[in-house]
Amino acid sequence: MLLNLKDILDIAEKHDFTVGAYNVTESSMFEAVVKTAEEYSAPAIIAAAVNEFEFAGEDFYAYVQKRLMKSKIPFVLHLDHAKSYEDCVRAIQAGFTSVMIDGSLLSYEENIKVTRKVVEMAHAVNVSVEAEIGTIGANSNSEEDGVEGITYTDPKDVIDFTNRTQIDALAIAIGTAHGQYPKGYTPHLNLDLLKEIRSLTKIPLVLHGGSNNPDSEIEEGCRLGLRKVNISSDFKLAYYRKLESYLNETHDFYPAKILPHGMEEVRRVVSHKMDLFHCKGKAGLY
Repeated sequence: MLLNLKDILDIAEKHDFTVGAYNVTESSMFEAVVKTAEEYSAPAIIAAAVNEFEFAGEDFYAYVQKRLMKSKIPFVLHLDHAKSYEDCVRAIQAGFTSVMIDGSLLSYEENIKVTRKVVEMAHAVNVSVEAEIGTIGANSNSEEDGVEGITYTDPKDVIDFTNRTQIDALAIAIGTAHGQYPKGYTPHLNLDLLKEIRSLTKIPLVLHGGSNNPDSEIEEGCRLGLRKVNISSDFKLAYYRKLESYLNETHDFYPAKILPHGMEEVRRVVSHKMDLFHCKGKAGLY
């Protein structure tokens, strides 16, 4: 069951739960996420950043699309953090049902201009569009400035931006950063800012950089109206750390014996995130 982002988040909004977006670039992690969603009857979003899309290639995501279409669980195939109109076109041509155009590093008016252009193109072929105002920090190689360089979303911009662009979901900056946080740094979500933004709009709100944050804050953010939370680093680190430990212990080299150990860790992390999102058992609503 392959839906667009609007279709999957409209139901989440109506029934007050959150859908996780999981960035995957290869088949074992992808299959682990899908099987977890199927086991727990939970809707999910399969995401790829532009560099991940380029690395894995269109043929891989053609396989992903086919696998999701065969599932009885509702999924979205989503391009994360596209920086250009052309990135979005390529993803849509490859079968993605949702794209994020990230103009947050542009001026406000330029962000609106490029976002509106993507919306006009994507909506013509029933593809949803997510955009961002404010900038989310980064803890790895990125154009963004890290945990101290976050530009918080200005609530007064939210209505104007969404009305002028007609986007389907809005990523907001409330204190998270991409990747793992530096040792000794404790992130804190600005939940009061989330409440203020939520009071102004019913558009589905998105949290990027959802890994490595306190469970209590993520769960409370979902209760307050976050409808999509992006997860990447948490399950990838669990996957590779498990494989590293297993390989160091066994020196094995058969993928069919090695990779399931990492996949088990992915499933454990994803299941835990789904508990925070309260999305288990919700697939039957679609």
